Amino acid sequence: MTSFSAPVDGFRLAYDDHVPARGAGAPAVVLLHGWPGDRTDHRRLVPLLADRARLVVPDLRGFGESDRHDAPAPEQYDAVAQGRSVLGLLDQLGVASATFVGYDVGGRVAQAVARDTPDRVDRLVLAPPLPGAGDRLLAPEPQQEFWYQQFHQLAVAEELVDGKPDAVRAYLRHIWSHWSGPGHDEVADLDHLVEAYGPPGAFTASIRWYRAGSGSVAQARHDIPPEKRSGIPLHAVWPHHDPLFPVAWADRLGEWYADVTLTQAPDSGHFVPLEAPDLMAAAVLEGL
Repeated sequence: MTSFSAPVDGFRLAYDDHVPARGAGAPAVVLLHGWPGDRTDHRRLVPLLADRARLVVPDLRGFGESDRHDAPAPEQYDAVAQGRSVLGLLDQLGVASATFVGYDVGGRVAQAVARDTPDRVDRLVLAPPLPGAGDRLLAPEPQQEFWYQQFHQLAVAEELVDGKPDAVRAYLRHIWSHWSGPGHDEVADLDHLVEAYGPPGAFTASIRWYRAGSGSVAQARHDIPPEKRSGIPLHAVWPHHDPLFPVAWADRLGEWYADVTLTQAPDSGHFVPLEAPDLMAAAVLEGL
C-alpha cells in the first residue's frame, strides 16, 4: 500500500519507506528517480541496500503517484521546490540527515538540497547530470541529443502525447532504447511507464520539470563553479554509454566538490540504477 507525505506547498509525495531489521536508527538513504521514470527506477538497487540502511524512496512532484497540480512551473516544479517536498518527507519520518542517491532529475534535486541545506546531506552518490559540462553541452553535437528538452517546452508536446497511451509508449520506447546501454533491454519496464505516464495530465505533469527551467540545456549557462567548494563527499558513478553525458565531462567535478570519488560504469547507459545497481550499491555502502 502506497504511503503519502503531508503536503508541502500543497503537494503530497507518494513514497516507500524500507526500514531494516535493525530499526529506524539505521543510516538513512534517499533514492531519487529520473525522467522518464518514477520511484520504481530503484527496484534493483533497493534489495542490495535494504539490510544496511533505511531507504526512503519517493515519487517526486508531478511523477508516479505523487500529486501533480497545475501550478506555476518555475515556483513549484524546479529543483528547489522538489527539494522542499523531499525534506518535508524526511522531517515527517524523523530523518535528520541522509545519503542522497540519484540520477537525472533526482540527481539535480539532490544537488539542490546539498547546496541549500548541507546539514541534511551526509553524502551524495550520483549519476549524471553532474556539474562541469558548461558550454560544452551547447555545442552542435551534444544538442542533437537534447532536442527533447526543447520539445517539452512546446504546447504541441501535450497535444501529441498527453493522455494518449499509444503515443506515450512510442515516445518513451524511443527514449529508453536510445539512452540505455548495449544489452540492457528495458522493454519489460515499458508497460509500467505507459501506465504511469499515459493517463490524462500525467505526461504534462512530468515535463513541468523542464518547463521550470531545470533541464540541462536551460541550466548550462549557470554551470559555474562556486566560490567555495562543497565539503559533502561526492561519489559519481558515470556510465560509458550515456549519449547525453560523455565520461569526458567528469573532468571538472573537483571544482564543485572537495571530496570526489569517480567510478566508471563501462556497461551502463543513462539509467544507472537499473543498469549498474551493483556499482551504485557499492558506492552507497562504502560510506555507511
